[in-house]
Amino acid sequence: MTPRALFIGGTDSSGGAGLARDIATATQLGAEACIAVTAVTAQTDAAVSVVHRLPAGDVTAQIRAAGRVGAIKIGMLGSAGIVTAVAEALSDAPLVLDPVLASSSGHVLLDAPGIEAMISDILPRTTLMTPNLPELRMLSMRLGLGENANEGTCVSALIARGCHAVLVKGGHAEPGSHCEDRLYQACGPLRTFRGPRYDVPLRGTGCQLGSAISVILARGGDLHTAVSKARALVTSRFLRRLSTCEGIVAERRADA
Repeated sequence: MTPRALFIGGTDSSGGAGLARDIATATQLGAEACIAVTAVTAQTDAAVSVVHRLPAGDVTAQIRAAGRVGAIKIGMLGSAGIVTAVAEALSDAPLVLDPVLASSSGHVLLDAPGIEAMISDILPRTTLMTPNLPELRMLSMRLGLGENANEGTCVSALIARGCHAVLVKGGHAEPGSHCEDRLYQACGPLRTFRGPRYDVPLRGTGCQLGSAISVILARGGDLHTAVSKARALVTSRFLRRLSTCEGIVAERRADA
């Protein structure tokens, strides 16, 4: 039976991230994608120029119209009102929360009241949260721990608030030859996932990771397996991008 997953988040006019990346990932994995749009954005690889947040009631209507799904992935929420509306409309399906708090160029996508609402209303319902290191620091501030709190302390606070597991993405760590993600669970040992770091620009990797995990959970997979397979999918996209970039460089050299 084809799994159905619901993706809640913002559109990306460039197609690199957001719901466009979620749908592409679900399609690649043979799943049916249902969507609930929280915001329409105009953005490129360089910057976000427009963010139009939808009325909270419209977001609720979309979630209810999607019907029964095997898993849910939440990306950009946009406002405290939307956070509350989403929390009230969620089913009991496994939930992956990718805390989209700001764009790579620094545009704020969820303000302080929205983050606090996310922590209080959605976190207790979350199967897996997938913050990168800058997002973890922002969450630490909202939890009253300060931006310099260590990773373990912040993750423990998130789990104490009801989150079942946290995958800390290490892509923003100090440059090195490898990148490490760490999976913390309320019950179970710390799991680490380590792989090569690819020095090529690629947007939407966090979106792809979260949406892939949600699809695999919708199929009935366990969390560790879901993270492993999702990371492999992102890696394969990096390798395709790297091959494309190398091909372009070779062509330019040949034309020189």
